[in-house]
Amino acid sequence: MLNFFQVIILGIVEGITEFLPISSTAHLILTADILKLTQTEFLKSFEIIIQFGAILAVVVLYRKTLWKVEVIKKLIVAFIPTGILGLVFYRIIKTYLLGSVSVVLWTMFLGGIFLIIFEKWHKEKENSLEDISSISYKQCLYIGLFQSISMIPGVSRSAATILGGLALGLKRKTIVEFSFLLAVPTMLAATGLDFYKNYKSFSLSESHLLAVGFLSAFVMAIIGIKFLLAYVQKRTFLAFGIYRILVAVLFWAK
Repeated sequence: MLNFFQVIILGIVEGITEFLPISSTAHLILTADILKLTQTEFLKSFEIIIQFGAILAVVVLYRKTLWKVEVIKKLIVAFIPTGILGLVFYRIIKTYLLGSVSVVLWTMFLGGIFLIIFEKWHKEKENSLEDISSISYKQCLYIGLFQSISMIPGVSRSAATILGGLALGLKRKTIVEFSFLLAVPTMLAATGLDFYKNYKSFSLSESHLLAVGFLSAFVMAIIGIKFLLAYVQKRTFLAFGIYRILVAVLFWAK
């Protein structure tokens, strides 16, 4: 059974890493491994449901943008691929992939290599799209397809959508903010689906733990969002690629 200290740690990790291109799911699984936590069904649900705290952080910071009709329509289009594939593969992912340290370490390592190669190859063009309203529906659908890759634990949702957007010709800040907004329907669907399927099995004490994890994730996600926005103004994701590789190598070596 999780205790409040462990829950706060996991909530902090979720909030900080959710919007960085390093995979919050991977960090929750690896943190659980460090804390010697058993991968129970509740822990798996906890790792999914506390993402709602990160969702709320985006809603608070982007509340005006989120209510624009044009933005809503584009988010719906971008969400469709992940929504469909998520329903199809939910049980497989949760049963066989979520909680697997081996899967996470390989995706962290390979994802780090890909990040480095991409940043060495990618050159932002002068005419790159600077505004979310300029993103076409076709580009939204492609971004959604990139995002769906992140259903594999360790493949960062943030990295998948951002790199996909950069490859499609968007400016870094534009796709970073679109990635934030796309997290709302995506993570709301993921947390809602898991909560709907499992809420009857949660005890009162487990519900309290979920609330604490949610609050911790919310506070730290606000900090994480503001950090990434400031970071991308002057830097690439090269350092995050190196970080992912180092984490994987350190866990393999321990």
